[in-house]
Amino acid sequence: MRNITLLFLLLCTYGMSRAQAPAHYVAEGGTLRLTLAGASHLAQLPLACMQQAYPYKTGIVFADTTLIQEPINYHPAFYGCFDWHSSVHGHWMLIRLLKLFPNLPEAAEIKRKLAANLSAVNVAKEAELFEGLNQSFERTYGWAWLLQLQSELLSWEDPLGKQLSNNLQPLADLLARLYREYLPKMNYAIRVGEHPNLAFGLRLAYDYAALVNDTGLKDVIHQTAVRFYVQDTGCPLNWEPGGADFLSPCLEEADLMWRILPDTEYRKWLKSFLPQLFKKSFDLEPGTVSDRTDGKLVHLDGLNLSRAWCLYGIAHHAGKNEERLTALANVHLKAALPQVASGDYMGEHWLASFAVYALTAQHNP
Repeated sequence: MRNITLLFLLLCTYGMSRAQAPAHYVAEGGTLRLTLAGASHLAQLPLACMQQAYPYKTGIVFADTTLIQEPINYHPAFYGCFDWHSSVHGHWMLIRLLKLFPNLPEAAEIKRKLAANLSAVNVAKEAELFEGLNQSFERTYGWAWLLQLQSELLSWEDPLGKQLSNNLQPLADLLARLYREYLPKMNYAIRVGEHPNLAFGLRLAYDYAALVNDTGLKDVIHQTAVRFYVQDTGCPLNWEPGGADFLSPCLEEADLMWRILPDTEYRKWLKSFLPQLFKKSFDLEPGTVSDRTDGKLVHLDGLNLSRAWCLYGIAHHAGKNEERLTALANVHLKAALPQVASGDYMGEHWLASFAVYALTAQHNP
């Protein structure tokens, strides 16, 4: 009897502690909003790896023995979190959280690590890599996230934000130039569910160009999007996802094009491109992951997050379908959020950034 009573008390205590635990997000106005507790929880993931040198996956080309050295020597800013682009968007995420939650418990640590990594000397060294055979390094996925990082810094009303944006601007200028040079050379769009997806790369770069009023970059993105996508119809959404997708080719394109076309034209284009979105019976099942220790399979957790941010943006410009598409975005977001901190590094080094983007981009349509 004593043991039963003790077990009952333990279960009650556990239930009360779970009930009293602060929520990581709350429902608000039909969407989900990140809370201070959630921001603190997610911040732990990039904080744990942004200055962790290994494991590291490099993507550089070795023209000779010059770069046969530790990655921190040629990536002194973005050497952590497994690979360059994950490090970049981990830095972006921490800045967005500081802007949304200035009283974040981790604020001092975040600022200290940002200042250490994003020094002018470190950024200059990073820029040196984008020469010769490595001019296409991280094209266009990493380029896009670097410009997104700079957008976040430029709109951060904090002395540190001013300092770090000044430090990062030369690299942002370099990548903006590489975009302007590369896009007119493309004869075909890259329509995949992983890093090279062109629509995703154009979308983040377009947002940067609009923020800083870089008309040259904005114009070449606009021209490229019209050239590749404006005639598209009947995107085969039922073919998605691929086994290692973390982006939806159809939804990323649709999320780009509301930036490119006027609202009336966009809705007409969308009805032709994804007519199923306008059917009340339309549904989209979240992707499922069978093994979160597998770096490719865990991509599907990211797919659910990126589908969510695309659906939020599309919904805001899809007329009467907004409520239904927003609800579908919420389904994907709720399916993915519990998996972000899975306990395995293959997902944890990058998924928090996708979660924060999905939870916050919906409020900036």
